[in-house]
Amino acid sequence: MFQKALLSVWLFFSLCTISFGQDLYQIKGSVLNVTTLQPIEGINIVGHKRYAISSKTGEFTINNMANGTYTFKVSHIGFDSKTVTVVVASASVTLPIYLKESSTKLDEVKVLGKSKKRILKEIPIVSQTVSKEFLENNRENSLMQTLSKIPGVSTINIGSGQSKPVIRGLGFNRVAVVQNGIKHEAQQWGNDHGLEIDQQGIENIQIIKGPASLLYGSDAIAGVVDIQPNKIPSKNSFNGEVNILGETNNDLVGISAGITSRKDKWFYRSRLTYRDYADYKVPTDKINYENYVFDLYDNNLRNTAGKEADASVSIGYDTNNITTETTFSNVNAKNGFFANAHGLEVRTSSIDYDSSNRDIDLPYHKVNHFKITNNTSIKTDNHKLYFDFGFQNNVREEHSEPVPHGYMPKPENSKERVFKKNTYSINARDAFKPDNRHDMVVGLNMEYQDNNIGGWGFLIPEYDRFTAGIFGYDQFEVNSNLHILAGVRYDYGLVDTKAYYDWFQSTINNDDDSTSYVYLQRSQDRTLNFGNISASLGVSYINNKTTYKVNIGRSFRMPLSNELASDGVNYHMYRYERGNIDLDPEISYQLDVDVDHTTNSFSVGLSPFVNIFENYIYLNPTSSYYETLQIYEYTQAKVFRVGGEFRANTSISNNLQLDASVEYVYSIQTSGAKEGFTLPFSPPLSALFSANYKFKDVSFFKNPQLVADFRITAAQEEIVPPEEITEGYQLLNMSFLSELNVFKNNTPIEIRVKLNNVFDTKYFNHTSFYRLIDVPEAGKNLSLSVTIPF
Repeated sequence: MFQKALLSVWLFFSLCTISFGQDLYQIKGSVLNVTTLQPIEGINIVGHKRYAISSKTGEFTINNMANGTYTFKVSHIGFDSKTVTVVVASASVTLPIYLKESSTKLDEVKVLGKSKKRILKEIPIVSQTVSKEFLENNRENSLMQTLSKIPGVSTINIGSGQSKPVIRGLGFNRVAVVQNGIKHEAQQWGNDHGLEIDQQGIENIQIIKGPASLLYGSDAIAGVVDIQPNKIPSKNSFNGEVNILGETNNDLVGISAGITSRKDKWFYRSRLTYRDYADYKVPTDKINYENYVFDLYDNNLRNTAGKEADASVSIGYDTNNITTETTFSNVNAKNGFFANAHGLEVRTSSIDYDSSNRDIDLPYHKVNHFKITNNTSIKTDNHKLYFDFGFQNNVREEHSEPVPHGYMPKPENSKERVFKKNTYSINARDAFKPDNRHDMVVGLNMEYQDNNIGGWGFLIPEYDRFTAGIFGYDQFEVNSNLHILAGVRYDYGLVDTKAYYDWFQSTINNDDDSTSYVYLQRSQDRTLNFGNISASLGVSYINNKTTYKVNIGRSFRMPLSNELASDGVNYHMYRYERGNIDLDPEISYQLDVDVDHTTNSFSVGLSPFVNIFENYIYLNPTSSYYETLQIYEYTQAKVFRVGGEFRANTSISNNLQLDASVEYVYSIQTSGAKEGFTLPFSPPLSALFSANYKFKDVSFFKNPQLVADFRITAAQEEIVPPEEITEGYQLLNMSFLSELNVFKNNTPIEIRVKLNNVFDTKYFNHTSFYRLIDVPEAGKNLSLSVTIPF
């Protein structure tokens, strides 16, 4: 009897279940990336008592749905959250969902609750953040060539493997390059001296346009390239990558490998990079220098080959209240100079420069830059303390064929000049909030340099340099959309030059018609002191999708030793250079404005500036000669500069993005020997148009995209003798980017194929080092880069 009763109950509930099941429905859907149309795995679809996660194909299923209307929240890290509503009225409902990648990332200081993009909008400084993606997609032979796609940034190129930054027409020691909080100190005063920085493994760079002396010291009078520390790795993580690079123009072969690992609180990183390249090719077979025609074998710019070996390792410690990381790095390079750029002696040289395109003959340089940095931050209740410590050792040797010059006999070796610099740096700052509206920072920078020289050719003396600066600024929030930043800084500097006498005797004609043989003195023991004030006041106003910024600042720059005390032949420039010990510090006033309007589909921005120098320092060619070489003397003049950048981008569709930028700088000397002339190395009007088209996946090619960059540069007719007018040009570069899912369940391999100078155009870059001897830029170049993560 009991069994019959139990059976009856079971049948009753079964019938109820069948009857109820006839009214239950199913939701099927897929989640796709709105930009790439690729499926997204791991997306959370959450509703009231309903939950699903998308598969590798982006698909998901929600069962047992009754007739009605339902709301689901769709979310995942890296994508904007989305709320969708679905009406269930049939047995099966299809629900496609498209998600947009997040345009911002939360700042590491999570208590702020602001994105990095929002923070940059609130700071009244004209700056631009360069992401790791940009650096990887636009990588060129040197870091600054990679950054030259940024509006307002150009380069002084020294061959195919070296370059130095120019921001709005100003370069050399007027632009500070900062890495891991420490200002990079090498021999950047020289026209032919590049940066000793490995661009592999860099994740984030901030470029500040305009005076930044308030935070970075006097050498930042024109701007800053701030290579910021990489983000702290996640706990219990290990990853790395190998990058392989090849190029056709200079037969470059390069490899770089890096790893990052962390357990609990301790982490480390390391990287090795090696590059070897041959002479690069130019789209001409003849070079005309000083009315002498040099034939180029197979279009090779002879003796421009080089090689570079870089290494870095760091160890760090991270907790809630303290983070510290110590980094050791070394960059070692050997590069040849175009033989015919080092004077006319090459006509009688016994070196067969065309025997091989990979050998490095005289003239060449060797440079080794060793650096130790430590970055430490300590959090307290209302303060965050930052400390940066740095030591740098830079050794640069310049070798050339030993030949007699004037009274100088033939030297015993090829070591023409040696520069040795030791730099010790300390930065300290305290960031705190006295209340919810103020973000205040006070800080101190100190730097000491010990500079020594060697070799048989004199250009600058040995010297010591000490600088110290104290600063403070306050960013005041009037309301959530209006911010004011005001700050002041005082710098003190000391330059102590050492006496130098020639190692050979020169002939001197005395007043009594007699002749003396003396060791000429090229520099004196002199101690110079400098001190001055920098100040800045800026306003940022955010009105919905438009941001307005206005900043006015006063800054100054200490004269360098070459400007104060040089007195010798610079054969790389084929001239005699003479310093002026009575130079005053440069004083600059600048007004910067930035207007940016950004929506979901397009953005447009304008960044004009006005700049006045009270006493700009420059090298002026004179009518005097020394042993057939024209004498150039450092002097000062008032300078007026105006210019700016325009930028715009838009998404025509989910797959096509267009970008455009225009940059222009006008400079004029309003006093001095070159009144009415512009400044040396002034970049011409230039525009860059880019198109990026993203394709659907093809076979194992994932997220493929084709990029075209078309640059139009106007002629530069505003010149300073001995510069020559440079004709305008048009240049097309193409690149193909994609990911390869060769190994399933692993991070995809990234490939980049780039064709520079598609039509092998012969053109001249007005700011190139070799422009002075009519050497065009490199011809067509096909490069292949493969990044294999692990």
